[in-house]
Amino acid sequence: MIVRMLAIMLMTTIGLVGLGAKSGAQTGAAVSRAETRLITLGTAGGPFPRGKRAQSSNLLIVNGTPYLIDAGDGVARRLAKLEFNFRSLDTIFITHGHNDHTGGLGHLMSVQWLQRAQPINVYGPPGTQGLIKAAVSYLNYDAEIRMSDAPSRTIPIEKVFFGHDVGAGPVYQDGNIKVIAVENSHYHFPAGTPAFGKYKSYSYRFETPGRVVVFTGDTGVSDAVTQLAKGADVLVSEVVSVEDMKEVRIRDGRWKAMSDKEQQEFIHHFVEEHLTPEQIGTMATLAGVKAVILSHF
Repeated sequence: MIVRMLAIMLMTTIGLVGLGAKSGAQTGAAVSRAETRLITLGTAGGPFPRGKRAQSSNLLIVNGTPYLIDAGDGVARRLAKLEFNFRSLDTIFITHGHNDHTGGLGHLMSVQWLQRAQPINVYGPPGTQGLIKAAVSYLNYDAEIRMSDAPSRTIPIEKVFFGHDVGAGPVYQDGNIKVIAVENSHYHFPAGTPAFGKYKSYSYRFETPGRVVVFTGDTGVSDAVTQLAKGADVLVSEVVSVEDMKEVRIRDGRWKAMSDKEQQEFIHHFVEEHLTPEQIGTMATLAGVKAVILSHF
């Protein structure tokens, strides 16, 4: 009931475009150019693909200019379903490096390179620059073949995509948006593990002429995220039910197959690094948020 109430709140605040509907999402062509429009492209969480759902990704269109927040598996297909103009996208933000938020980025980059030669910038926490370089290296096999097939194509893919590691605070600004990042509480790496002290997870605040939209990405309870969301028109928040996650694994046998330590690590991860509906309600109330969208189910 809490989940349903929070989700319904959105519908009276801004226009949410469903993927089944035709829209002007190419660059907001059928939308008033003064509008801020949010389209949830993918709302599935976790590393495993779903047959009928895409992983975490959101499209924010401001004054006709699109901005992508995360690029989980299925993002390119979801954009295609919107009849999106891939040439129009030149700014992407990544919340963190988990593959359910980045797994579709490589395919999207390949599609974009085929349609434009202008620079495309990807902003995110430490590791984003390396992620883009690695993706370019992987895509170069296809790119070199296609450049040989069409000699008129002269701009190599590494001259199109640029990754940027950004710190907390203001990370981007243009004539449409101002973007502020904070480090959230999604990562709890034990000392001595490969990721310890190396990677961070961000939440973003997008300030547009008409709206303030905040994306939690993945996070646990975080005072920094609550402050980031102060007065926001819309909070797009991850959500999880630890009990439901455990029950699914009990039913399919995975829980019994786990050791006691693995079960403890599983529970600890979801309790410490994700948000329940009740925690989201508390955060939204403290922040004075006008509407909440629940994602990452």
